[in-house]
Amino acid sequence: MYEYPKGLYADIRIEHTSSASYRVQNGEVMQNSETSVGGAIIRVYDGKLWYTSVTDDVNSIQAELNSLAAIAEANPDIENDPVVKMYEVHKDKVLRFDGDNDVRKITRSQREGLLQHYISECVDENIPEMKQWYAGYSQSHTVKEFYSSKGAEIVQDFQQCGFWIWFDFVVDDIKTPGGKIYQGMDFKLLAGHEQEIIERRDRYLDYARNAVDVTPGDYVCVLSPSVTGMFTHESFGHKSEADFMLNDKTLQEEWVIGKKVGSDLVSICDSGDMLHRGYIAYDDEGTAPKETWLIKNGVLTGRLHDAKSAATLNEELTGNARAQDFGCPPMVRMTNTYMEAGDTSPEDIIAGVEDGIYVYDVNYGTGQGTFTMQPNCCYRIRNGKLAEPLRVNVVTGSVFKTLFDIDAVGSDLKFCDTSTCGKNGQSMPVSTAGPTIRVKSLTIN
Repeated sequence: MYEYPKGLYADIRIEHTSSASYRVQNGEVMQNSETSVGGAIIRVYDGKLWYTSVTDDVNSIQAELNSLAAIAEANPDIENDPVVKMYEVHKDKVLRFDGDNDVRKITRSQREGLLQHYISECVDENIPEMKQWYAGYSQSHTVKEFYSSKGAEIVQDFQQCGFWIWFDFVVDDIKTPGGKIYQGMDFKLLAGHEQEIIERRDRYLDYARNAVDVTPGDYVCVLSPSVTGMFTHESFGHKSEADFMLNDKTLQEEWVIGKKVGSDLVSICDSGDMLHRGYIAYDDEGTAPKETWLIKNGVLTGRLHDAKSAATLNEELTGNARAQDFGCPPMVRMTNTYMEAGDTSPEDIIAGVEDGIYVYDVNYGTGQGTFTMQPNCCYRIRNGKLAEPLRVNVVTGSVFKTLFDIDAVGSDLKFCDTSTCGKNGQSMPVSTAGPTIRVKSLTIN
């Protein structure tokens, strides 16, 4: 398709994205829009520097490529550059979402009808504690093309659609937000969730009415699957992104493959070819996704790479070079990251706690050496049963100590397909997942 400059590596990523959004707040339509965006990023590499151009005029790609080549320094041995040698060459077309399931075929009236149905079924204006409610629908469909001077020619697509219903309950001047978000890849799968939303609404209403402040301290904690997924992503997944290690010899020495880093019960995997929110057919360097086990039975077994980090650390590509859109360069990012299920029922895990805390859900989490999670719903565990709801400001712990302190792993692996991960100014769709787990001790405030 393109005439590539000699003595240089070059790649081109073209994207076209169609999106729609519909939002309602307290019965008032706040947004009802459709957008379409397209463009390309052109990159040239001479073995020393990258030269990059971004354009929304795909007809100018060859001219942009020529302009970048003119300022780069030709390298007759560029094919033997360690990074360039890493790049895979695939010629493939993977269009999973251009048939009957294509969300671009969903009409405005269908989108509005779906959301208005859920509003009529799930929003009860007679609840006095409900001061505000929010509802929304969004969808996007992206087609990506990738071409490289090594011969790669890839066309792939990705789409997502989802809706949410959210409530603000106020009791004794304390606001408790709660609701439900559904995200998927097929509009048809968004139907039929009325009872789940009502149950979630009523849970948070009960929490607003009855929650008491926790007594700070260290507790045995049981984490629900969604919280385990958040912990896995924030506390360990980011540590596995190998670009963090490139200029940090201390980190390289600390993170030696084969090192024992957690309980025998803990295994963590990242896999981009699973049809969840982090799905990719190929990453944004043209690499096929791999099933990468980061921890297996408590032992560090792998990490996530782009071509640069894999070449620098002399490890294999994993297919984790991802970019937010055509305006951004790829960097090492997670895809679908999960803690593997165990063989203990969640009921038995809770039954094994005489006095502790069950973390039902969290607003967000962060983590490197020490992780932090902000819960939005917790319960006391007394004599192996869930008791009164608790208001907890923050849950903290040491990442490595917590990995070793996991003494029970549930059989109830669940994927959360509503997550978005931020890194260096870029946001990416990802999935987090895990089972119910029990941790010997976490700090609660």
